[in-house]
Amino acid sequence: MLVAVSSVLVLSGAALIGVDRGVQVAQQNDREQIAARAAAAAADAYRQAGGWEQADLSRVIAIGDAASARVAVLDADGEALQSRAAGRGNPTGQGGGQGPGQGAGPSENVVTTPILVDGSEVGSVRINFGPAAGTRVIDVAWAWIAVAAVVALIVALAASWLVTRLLVRPIRAMTDAAQSFTAGDRQSRTTERAPGELGELAVAFNDMADAVVRSDRDRRNMTADVAHELRTPLAALQAGLEEMRDGLVQPTPEGLAGLHDQSLRLGRVVADLAELSAVETAGLSLHLASVDLAQIVREESTVRESELRAADVNMTVDAGQSVHVRADADRLHQAVGNLLANAARYCRPGDTVDLSVTAEDRQAVLRVADSGPGIPADELPHIFDRLWRGRAAEQVAGSGIGLALVREIVTSHGGAITAESAPGTGTVITIRLPSP
Repeated sequence: MLVAVSSVLVLSGAALIGVDRGVQVAQQNDREQIAARAAAAAADAYRQAGGWEQADLSRVIAIGDAASARVAVLDADGEALQSRAAGRGNPTGQGGGQGPGQGAGPSENVVTTPILVDGSEVGSVRINFGPAAGTRVIDVAWAWIAVAAVVALIVALAASWLVTRLLVRPIRAMTDAAQSFTAGDRQSRTTERAPGELGELAVAFNDMADAVVRSDRDRRNMTADVAHELRTPLAALQAGLEEMRDGLVQPTPEGLAGLHDQSLRLGRVVADLAELSAVETAGLSLHLASVDLAQIVREESTVRESELRAADVNMTVDAGQSVHVRADADRLHQAVGNLLANAARYCRPGDTVDLSVTAEDRQAVLRVADSGPGIPADELPHIFDRLWRGRAAEQVAGSGIGLALVREIVTSHGGAITAESAPGTGTVITIRLPSP
């Protein structure tokens, strides 16, 4: 409302000033034209009479009467020719003229124009137009501007009310949705349509709410998965120790070895969870440098060669050409090591693991392809999930965190990881990292 009122006032003031200046300019031009015609008529009268003695100034007086102005004709000495105008259209003998300075009024209403005959100035015409010539125009302008200002103010207020409704309603809807969401209604969303940036804000709010819901769901699922993974070895440890404590069984090397394996499994799960938590926050503590991905693959394959040989899995490495990336070398060693350990764990004796490093489209590409049993299509989308293990992994030791660690490491470096597989045809895991 303040903007609307101030705008109307400013425009009204500008219009009045403009009208006043325009009227003054137009009046001045008209007055100068009238004075020029009167001077021309006086010059003709002077030329025809051969001087001011017998000059007929009736045309000059008529021009002044037509303009509702008083006319005074002055000779070359500045003397008014009142007697010369007497009897010619003016029975009072005043000739419509005034002496010098008589009834002149404000200087801006008096126009004096020289009378020229054959290039010589023989006198002048002084016309007093009076102060009321333009007041009626200003009064009319005032009336129209006042009406226009009222109409403009009404339109501005209506538009302001409409715009305010359009802005406030979606904001209020988002506020209500946010309060409901905070109060525990996880399905609360804003459905109010809004223009421009407010619409984008509403979409962003809904996306944020969906992300929070997904995060809560993942957190609950992870808590349940962790509890499940910890419950099994803990139950086995508890049962075995209770049997020994109660004297139901005698401690034997085999029994103690089984309990020791359960404790190792429990420790492995806890260590993997701690490692996953560290990797998830690694984006804040990565020690980035220019490193050769091919060299990292060669070094890590040398470290893991004995583990693969023990599992009777063959390995080939094609990483002769240097491919540099900006990354944390320790984290990349960890990612490659997890992939090779995963291959050693799930591949069958006699299978082959092929590692290759190439540069494609300004990206460093690492492919780990094996000829193992493959992954069913319904399980493939979940292999990078935390604590997820497929049906074929029931007889394989592990916690289901290795590939989740690899994904976190790759994404923290701005890269992407994908997997392609089919039962009986092996698995290909591809890592793409941005290359400078």
